[in-house]
Amino acid sequence: MKHRHLLKEFMNEAVRIVKEYFEKKHKITPGIIAGLHTFGSKLNFNPHVHMLVTMGGMKKNGEWKSYDFVPFEMLRKQWQTVVLKLIRRNLNDQDKKQVQSRLQKAYSNNGEGFYVHAPKQKGNVKAQLGYIGRYMRRPAIAVNRIVDYDGEYVEFRYHDKTDGEEKTERVTVEEFIARLIRHIPDENFKTIRYYGVYSRRIKALCKKLVSLWQQTARKWIVRAKRMLSRRTWSERLREKTGHDPMTCPKCQCYYEYKGEVCPEDGQLTIKVALCSNSKAVLERMIRDVTGVEKQKEARKEKEAGKRAIKQVPSRQDGNKLHMPAV
Repeated sequence: MKHRHLLKEFMNEAVRIVKEYFEKKHKITPGIIAGLHTFGSKLNFNPHVHMLVTMGGMKKNGEWKSYDFVPFEMLRKQWQTVVLKLIRRNLNDQDKKQVQSRLQKAYSNNGEGFYVHAPKQKGNVKAQLGYIGRYMRRPAIAVNRIVDYDGEYVEFRYHDKTDGEEKTERVTVEEFIARLIRHIPDENFKTIRYYGVYSRRIKALCKKLVSLWQQTARKWIVRAKRMLSRRTWSERLREKTGHDPMTCPKCQCYYEYKGEVCPEDGQLTIKVALCSNSKAVLERMIRDVTGVEKQKEARKEKEAGKRAIKQVPSRQDGNKLHMPAV
C-alpha cells in the first residue's frame, strides 16, 4: 500500500509465470488479459490479479495450438516466491530490515504457496466472459452491500472467506471513506492490461500470421476431405461415364424410392407402396414377372416331355411297332 509503484510489476510477474509455462512446456505464446484488484471483501488492501487466458497459443509460424490445462497447484509456490522477491528487490536496506522477518514468516507459514486458481473453462463461453469482464471492472464495493448509514456510521455486508459466511461490519464514516479511497488507481494507471498475442505491440503481427495460417489450413482441409471422403457407386459411375445413373435416360427424371416387392411363401408380394401409382406399377411388374415365370415353366415342361420320348426305348412285336403313349 505504501509502494504503489510495484502494482504494475506485480501484474507483470503474475502474467510472466503463466506465459513462461506455456512457452517452455508447449512452445506457444498465449493471449492474456489481466485485471488488478487491490481490495478484499472488507475493503482491506489485498492486491490480487485476475487473468483471462486463452485455451492454447500461437506458434512461431503463426499456427494455433489448443491447450486447456494450467497446473495451478504447481504455480502456487512459484507465485509466492515471485511476490516475496518482488518486494525484497524494491526495498532499501532500512525497509528490508523492518519487513525481513515478516517476509520470512509469510514464506514459512504458507507451505503450499500463495493462492492460485486456474479452472478449466466449462459451459457457455460468452456468458462467462461477460460475467468475468464485469467482475474485473467492478468497483471496490457495490451500493447494495451498504446496509445502513445514519450520518456517523456505515454498516456494510461482506463475505468472510475464512468460514464462508455472510457478515456485517460497522465503521465510522471517516474510516469507510479511508478504506474506499485507497483503492482509487493512481493517475494514468491501467488496471486492465493485455499480454501475449493480445498485446498491442504484436497484435497486428499475430492477426496476420493467424490469418495466413488459417488460409493455408483451410486449403489443406478441403484437399484432405476430397482425398479421404468415400465416393458412392453413383458418384464413381458419374465420374467414369459422365452420366448420373440415378437419372432415367428416357424422361430425365430422377429415380426415387416409391416402394418394394419381396417374395413371401413362394410368391411376390408388395411390401411398401408410397402412392397408388406406385402400387399399380408394382402390381404390373409382378404380373409381368409372374407371366414370364409361367412361360419359362411351360417351356421347361415341354422340353422335359420331349426328352422323355427320346429316352424311353421302343418295342417291336412281329411286324408291329408299339410306341409309348405321350
